[in-house]
Amino acid sequence: MSIKHELQDIISGNGSVRNGEIIQTITAYLRGKKKTVSSLEKGEFSKLKETKILIQFIEDSGLWYSSIDNSTYIGEGAEQKIYEFSDPDFVLKLNDTIFYSSWEDYFHSLLIHNYFFPHLAYELMGFTTEHGKLFSVVKQSFVKATENTNLQNVKDFLSSNGFINKKENDYFHPEIGIILEDLHDENVLTSEGVLQFIDTVFFLTENFYKTD
Repeated sequence: MSIKHELQDIISGNGSVRNGEIIQTITAYLRGKKKTVSSLEKGEFSKLKETKILIQFIEDSGLWYSSIDNSTYIGEGAEQKIYEFSDPDFVLKLNDTIFYSSWEDYFHSLLIHNYFFPHLAYELMGFTTEHGKLFSVVKQSFVKATENTNLQNVKDFLSSNGFINKKENDYFHPEIGIILEDLHDENVLTSEGVLQFIDTVFFLTENFYKTD
């Protein structure tokens, strides 16, 4: 089976991936609600509507994460806030999906990341709110950088795996139909000479859903 077919199965919920079960369950729920709401209201299924539906699912499923300790705050980038975890081999990351047009797109990105980088797979721990904004809470292995990342090495690695550099730190895989963005040197670390893709932003294109 090709990579594209494996990813199609994972996105549809028919395939498995590390730490993927709860993410796939939520994604399937949102996908079903989107079809129902869109058919009833004949209008756009906005991210605001999606967030309200997701919050109800969180409440019904007991997925609120209440163990965030502000004293363990490490730092943040444009997309995520990072906290220490009780196990020092891991960190917690809070994401408000600012880079995505929908929560469903964000969950797709998590699933694709976990497929390509299982040793750095995100584990969805739950959700929290801050200043009225909804955040996912994911756990990920902690990576200690031992040297600065050479972005040419990132480009060479991705090119050897079928990704085309679109501009700066953004890439596209035409055969699979996925986009991979924002791969600057804080999102791809180098540890003992090995590239570690700790933060990725994947998007699906229309071509992804086409059968070969």
